[in-house]
Amino acid sequence: MSFDPQALGRLGITEEQVELMDVAENVCRDKSDITKVRAQLDDDRGFDLDDWREIAALGWLGIALPETYGGVGLSLAEDVPVMEQMGRRMMALPFITSTVVAQAILAGGTEAQKTTYLPKLAKGTIGTLALSELNGSYDLHKVDATAHVTSDGFKLSGKKVVVQNLDAADVVIISAKLDAQVSLFVFDAALCPPSKRRREKLIDETKRSYEINLNGLVLPQTALMDQGSTAAALAHIDLCANLLGAAELVGATQTCLDYTLDYLKTRKQFGKIIGSYQALKHPIVDAYIGYEKARSLLYAAAYSFDEQGKGEVATRMAKVAASRALSFAADRSIQFHGGFGFTYACDAQLYRRRAIFHDSQFGDVRWQKAKLADILFN
Repeated sequence: MSFDPQALGRLGITEEQVELMDVAENVCRDKSDITKVRAQLDDDRGFDLDDWREIAALGWLGIALPETYGGVGLSLAEDVPVMEQMGRRMMALPFITSTVVAQAILAGGTEAQKTTYLPKLAKGTIGTLALSELNGSYDLHKVDATAHVTSDGFKLSGKKVVVQNLDAADVVIISAKLDAQVSLFVFDAALCPPSKRRREKLIDETKRSYEINLNGLVLPQTALMDQGSTAAALAHIDLCANLLGAAELVGATQTCLDYTLDYLKTRKQFGKIIGSYQALKHPIVDAYIGYEKARSLLYAAAYSFDEQGKGEVATRMAKVAASRALSFAADRSIQFHGGFGFTYACDAQLYRRRAIFHDSQFGDVRWQKAKLADILFN
């Protein structure tokens, strides 16, 4: 499948997005193929540090940061084509978490925190989020972890789970209740010793995550983010993560379709190419339609992301469509590959697992639809 810049322009896509898409397509194709992706499944880090340094040198990590803090001065909309191409090549770089950490500091950090962390994040410092807990809630305000003021700063207690790329991260944002009020803290990852970390097993084994035992963890006073901006920062985190997650899903859907189509065009059964059977033609067409819908909604969401109200509606619609598109495309791919499709050697497994993983991050389809209903009908 190829890109049509004129068609993208009719969707309201910016010239910057088209240019970034072209560059990202070439870089991601050259740096990540399925052989490399599979080789990294057993790697402790799970991604190529040289690839990370290269995208940092290209300025991708500062795309949505103001020039004041060492960024490029564009918006999160321009991150979408980059993330889409990374998703297309199954690159497991910590781009989403680092970008969302930077956006969270921009939305809810103190001026000192912005000055300290944003230039570093723009240059390649890796960031991660410690927001999820064992309560399993997608509501970022439902926090059981606590923080208490001490003479040294803040003493934490509780547990955080699915903290992505913690071992590679330099900066962590964590949520905890301080005086019964949900607060955010940003700090250097070195303050969380290895004894507090436990590696988790994810269904998407291209990604890495950790559990953090917060009991006894002490953070300095400078770690506390602006409490007056906590609600706005959490809302921004939610939407940024969902927009970029949708982009990764859409990119993966495109490759999943390509992978399946190649099989349908070459595999023979009963003396005929299996792609000639209507029982396979119709579902793959449905999968392609789902992909096109999801991609259209993704770029519509990117275009309207900063518009109050409209941006949230479009982003949640994009996440729903992207989740459904990859889930359906990967399911059909597994089915079409027969017995081989149910083995881990089939690449369709990687795409299905990616869809399941994103359903666990910042709201699955049911959650997003419930949020949409609240916005549109209440």
